[in-house]
Amino acid sequence: MIPPKPVPRPDRVGLLDYGRRFRADILSAQPARLYRAWMAEFRTPFFRSYMMNDPQLLDLVLKERPGDFPKSDRIREGLAPLLGRSVFVTNGEEWKRQRRIIDPAFGRGRLRDAFPAMRDAANAMAARLPEGAQEIEEAASYAAADVIFRTLFSVPIEDRLAAQVFREFRAYQRTQPLLNLAALIPLPRWVPRLHRRRTLVAARAIRGAIAALVERRAGQIGDGTAPDDLATKIMTYPDPETGHRFDTEEMIDQVAIFFLAGHETSASALAWALYLLATHPEAQARVAAEGQGMDWENLAFSELSRLSFTRDVFRETLRLYPPVPMMVRETTRPETFRGRAAPKGAQCVLSPWHLHRHERLWADPDGFDPDRWRREEAQESQRRAYMPFSAGPRVCPGAGFAMAEGVLLLARAVAAFDIAAEGPLPVPVAHLTVRARDGIHLRLRRRQSVPR
Repeated sequence: MIPPKPVPRPDRVGLLDYGRRFRADILSAQPARLYRAWMAEFRTPFFRSYMMNDPQLLDLVLKERPGDFPKSDRIREGLAPLLGRSVFVTNGEEWKRQRRIIDPAFGRGRLRDAFPAMRDAANAMAARLPEGAQEIEEAASYAAADVIFRTLFSVPIEDRLAAQVFREFRAYQRTQPLLNLAALIPLPRWVPRLHRRRTLVAARAIRGAIAALVERRAGQIGDGTAPDDLATKIMTYPDPETGHRFDTEEMIDQVAIFFLAGHETSASALAWALYLLATHPEAQARVAAEGQGMDWENLAFSELSRLSFTRDVFRETLRLYPPVPMMVRETTRPETFRGRAAPKGAQCVLSPWHLHRHERLWADPDGFDPDRWRREEAQESQRRAYMPFSAGPRVCPGAGFAMAEGVLLLARAVAAFDIAAEGPLPVPVAHLTVRARDGIHLRLRRRQSVPR
């Protein structure tokens, strides 16, 4: 069974029609030719953009000269009410300072320290999930949020403040498109940015609850009772060059993006992985077999290496359904891309969605094939055309964290349940991340003999 993907738009549409489609869903707003093109140029009266699938261009923008292609402010326009000045949207020296403080908390040794909390969240998920038909995206969101709160603040999602953040974030998702008008039309800074009232209310509520968590932790740090978790590490670690530590407002910005990047993206990938296994029973059986005999209550970080096929399933899920489907950089000077002149301020659109399904870069690009990761020909494709976490200096600092979490949650769920697809075929759409338009509906049946 070929996994679902959006129906592309006609090759030529008017600007207003394109804007309407783009605001509703950026995936179906794109033409089919992008799955074969090395580059496509889009011109409007307001901006010029270049969709880049050529691996050489990707290396230029992300690895060779990343300072010349900062993140575009256009994407920040829609996320500003929630993310403020977080590491996800900043550039230059501000971004470098933030990364110097954040990166040490996500090193491999720190991931090992955080793993017991991650494991406890996985076990709580397996105990909490009911049998029968259900919409799995919400359950995946709950499980991923539990991981974030346990590893970041050492509290389960049932904690009052954690639960409030989760509830408000669900409301934010339902009201916030990825782009607003200012992302399509370059408006002067003095022009007010228009956001839906519900979006602003939800963003304020999320940031208020995060502020309470941060202030509670600051008090614990002050009196010497703070647990040694990710929040404590980040809040107490000084920038090695300037000695600066995050103040409360800066920490709120960073926690907001940790929650968005670490919860929303992980939930998206987990839900799609469960759907792919539900529709590919042989692969599901192999994942379940890897979990046989695992002592889930006492699982050690080193034992994740035993889940090699599960890891390949998760990697293949990230290829087919990259949670962040597009990234946008901006030129700081005139450039030439594949013989075409690009002006200063042009948008460079890097699309993992199209890159990961590119017909010239992957064998069977739309097929679900976890075993591809064990074949030699996939190694070149992976090197040139696989970037679910971006690449270069701006690669996601939590990439290792996300891979460990995804493999663990997927293995634990399949160890506990036999999973079958139910209801209509899910249609992928991109809002904050790649989700299903009407949810992903599965039927869960608890396995009679659950691995330890």
